[in-house]
Amino acid sequence: MTKNELERLRAMLARLTAGQRLELLRELAGARSLDEASALVERRSTEHPGCPRCRAEHVVKNGRASGLQRYKCRGCGATFNSLSGTALARLRHRDKWVGQAEAMTDGLSVRKAAARLGVHRTTAFRWRHRWLVVARETKARQMAGVVEADETYHLQSYKGQKALLAARTTREPRRRGGVGATRGISAEHTPILALVNRHGEATDHVLRSTSAADIKAALPGVLAEDAVLCTDGSSALRRAALDLGVAHEAVPTSTGTRTRGPWHIQNVNAYHSRFKGWVRRFNGISSRYLTNYLGWFRALDRHSRAKAPPAALLALAIGL
Repeated sequence: MTKNELERLRAMLARLTAGQRLELLRELAGARSLDEASALVERRSTEHPGCPRCRAEHVVKNGRASGLQRYKCRGCGATFNSLSGTALARLRHRDKWVGQAEAMTDGLSVRKAAARLGVHRTTAFRWRHRWLVVARETKARQMAGVVEADETYHLQSYKGQKALLAARTTREPRRRGGVGATRGISAEHTPILALVNRHGEATDHVLRSTSAADIKAALPGVLAEDAVLCTDGSSALRRAALDLGVAHEAVPTSTGTRTRGPWHIQNVNAYHSRFKGWVRRFNGISSRYLTNYLGWFRALDRHSRAKAPPAALLALAIGL
């Protein structure tokens, strides 16, 4: 753009009404968001080259479509772009993806996210769970050193599934999360086992029960050979550690003991506390999507320490 053209553009901007300026700003923000999202998508083809069908790496460029570079596999002949095989494949409105990542970083409800992005709430809900396909599987795979473990509980919910609620129980639907029919832990609660090491790495598992067998089934490969499992003295966790051949140290918190030398479970308890405080904003979450919300929280909790930008969630969703 020449200097004269720039001056004419500035003169035109000065004549715009306030409403027209707001509309222009929204258009520019959308264009910037599209550029940022497209750059992340194209980066994936550089970091993860190869055909999503046959995994061959001999691919060539094959034109462009929908603003993205397409490729052709020399092995199987498949054509694809950088989103093929990802959770966001064939998802439209790429100019709103960074905004969606920001809404998820802010932990907005579906309705608030839909209002911010200018989409229908069913679209915002669908996007949320497409974004979380990778996040729910992204967790610490093998933990070394001192690993604290403890259970917490989630009140079972059939939110959004009234027909299933009617088929499985006679209770009335709860409002805004609600409370259980009885005080304390009951059959209405789903156990969640969380493990956190002293480096801040975390993983969690939704269990069928808190029996030693179910805990053991969730842990193969999670604990390194030199790991020391630190618990509150739960007999089920102690038995699982014994069966897995992992060193175990207990801190009997039921007697009021918080620490025993270097052993404590304060990190995992703090993790539980942060999760419960964060999830409270949603006024109850369906048990059907519990693993998605756990993955969402893990991503936010992990990135909050590194002060990563909201686009980190978008990068995670497309496999970067």
